[in-house]
Amino acid sequence: PLRRVHGDLLLCVFFMASRSALALFARTAIPRRFSTASSTVLSSNKATARGGRAGVVKSDDGVLNLEMKLPKSLGGTGEVGPNPESLFACGYASCFNGAFLLVAGKAKKELPAETSITAIVNLARNGGNLDLSVELQAKVPGMAKSEVESLLRAAHEVCPYSRATRNNIDVKLVAL
Repeated sequence: PLRRVHGDLLLCVFFMASRSALALFARTAIPRRFSTASSTVLSSNKATARGGRAGVVKSDDGVLNLEMKLPKSLGGTGEVGPNPESLFACGYASCFNGAFLLVAGKAKKELPAETSITAIVNLARNGGNLDLSVELQAKVPGMAKSEVESLLRAAHEVCPYSRATRNNIDVKLVAL
């Protein structure tokens, strides 16, 4: 009987230690996935594309109806026009600017009207794949570079685009 209890106790301790180790591993080694399943959806947008990078993309509300242009570096004619990376840059810049304004307000920092965020989205060949990287540049006339850098880091924590891309693409924060 004593061996049975002792064995069950060891098995229980081993099981609990394994669960703790697994939980620690999951928190540190595996990027977190966020789900909107238990969230309140505040906005939902839908767009449909046909023809790939040289096709057409339309939003369901009709506001956007864009003929995409394939960059010359990808085999296109070189004609200037929107492409997936330019649209991503627009969305990320706008979203990050909102997050930047939010954290600045919470920190009681006054920002001039000329404050801007620029997103540079790069598409690069990595072996047989294409990868993205982003540089987010903040221009805040009259504010010390260290303060802008602090706001950039804080905005990067709350911006939905930053949260969605975290651990997936390189994002560089630059105070101009």
